[in-house]
Amino acid sequence: MRWARPKSLSSLMLFGLALAAIPLAVAVLNAAVQMRKLANTSQELVLRGVEATRSSQQLLSSIAALERTARLYQILGDNKLLDAYSQTDERLTATRQQLALQLAGSDASPLLASVQRLQQSLRQGMVETPPGTADYEVLLGGFERLNEVASRVAEGGSRQLDNELTALRLQADAARQRLFLQSALLVPLTLVVVLLVTYWIGRPLRQIDRAISELGRGTFSHPIIVTGPLDLERLGRQLEWLRQRLLDLAQERNRFLRHMSHELKTPLANIREGTDLLMDGAVGELDSGQREVTAILRDNGIKLQRMIENLLSFSAWQSQSLGLELSEFGARPLIKQVLENQQLTLLSQRVRLDVKVDDLVLYADRGKLRLILENLLSNAIKYSPRGGTIHVSAHAEGEVFVLDVADSGPGIPAEDRARIFDAFYTGKPADRSVKGTGIGLSVVMEFVTVHGGSVEIVDGEFAGAHFRIRLPLRAESPANAETTAHAA
Repeated sequence: MRWARPKSLSSLMLFGLALAAIPLAVAVLNAAVQMRKLANTSQELVLRGVEATRSSQQLLSSIAALERTARLYQILGDNKLLDAYSQTDERLTATRQQLALQLAGSDASPLLASVQRLQQSLRQGMVETPPGTADYEVLLGGFERLNEVASRVAEGGSRQLDNELTALRLQADAARQRLFLQSALLVPLTLVVVLLVTYWIGRPLRQIDRAISELGRGTFSHPIIVTGPLDLERLGRQLEWLRQRLLDLAQERNRFLRHMSHELKTPLANIREGTDLLMDGAVGELDSGQREVTAILRDNGIKLQRMIENLLSFSAWQSQSLGLELSEFGARPLIKQVLENQQLTLLSQRVRLDVKVDDLVLYADRGKLRLILENLLSNAIKYSPRGGTIHVSAHAEGEVFVLDVADSGPGIPAEDRARIFDAFYTGKPADRSVKGTGIGLSVVMEFVTVHGGSVEIVDGEFAGAHFRIRLPLRAESPANAETTAHAA
């Protein structure tokens, strides 16, 4: 039999609650049946014991009444006493028969037969034996034997009641043990059911949470697939449509930036060429005021050209962040290459390096990891004072590659940390002469995120800004990552 897939989250929750409640209901019903059965048995046993005790007392009382009547008859010789004896004997017979039914199947049954024989013998003797004779004295001795046998009958009834009470106690212990075993089995069974329902509900919710987080971080390369109840799958399809829409908008934005940047470069180049000609005196010598205005135009033209180049670079990096070109390479050679490329800048700034890199093998996008290193190192050089030290270290923690880059500069102000990884955000450096483009750290964040890693700002280890990158030693491509997420 194949289970139908729940159409909604509420139906799945109701199904889970029902599935968890069924074994509990069965256990409660079974416990109620067992308790009712034990209660009925104990009630019947108590009633039967009370009736047997009453009947035993009546049996002894009737025998005592017969003996008194017989002794009065010996003394008085009145025939009316024989009628009284006959009536008491009938009551004794009725009590004996009732007691035989109550103690059926017990060891008291043969004793009741003896009571019956002695009763018949005494009844016949009372009729045939004249009072005052020696035979009548022998007859009166039969009452003592009858009373003794009746007492043994009462003892037998008590033993039977004790045996039934013991059996009831054993039955109650067995029922209690069965209920305990059922409870011991129901606890893990209920736990398994709760875990299964939690998994059924939690898996699509985790997929949705992961998808929303990636959309919030601006990662649009992973397709969104949600499996589970139909309403959550429908929500997943809407998120996938949103991802496609955001991806189209991002690509359209990048195309717009590239187009506008190229369109602005041509007139800007003419403006710069014109200002250079004016500064060189190609159209005549300039006085001090004119030269100052021309210098302002030239400096702002250079600044505008740098901003346009940054826009082009940012657009190119945005396009590159949409996928991974995975390969296997060593971390130490890559870091050495990046440091060698920055050697001239380091010498000019008189900045020292403290490098501690373990010999690790990574499976990642070499080009993106190189850009991550270049941007972090460039940022550290930019904010390090002359004669300062830049610390670069890399090691493995389990299956995670940990990269630390720290400088000896002023550090990152608390008010800038929330936006330090936003594109084009430059913050407020303590040294006004240090000007950034606001692109490098945003590229670092995007490239680390697409690898499935994280970036954090560490405090307390070094005086300046300290960035720590965590990446998996073996990264997964977006397709493989989505397959893994879908399987989860």
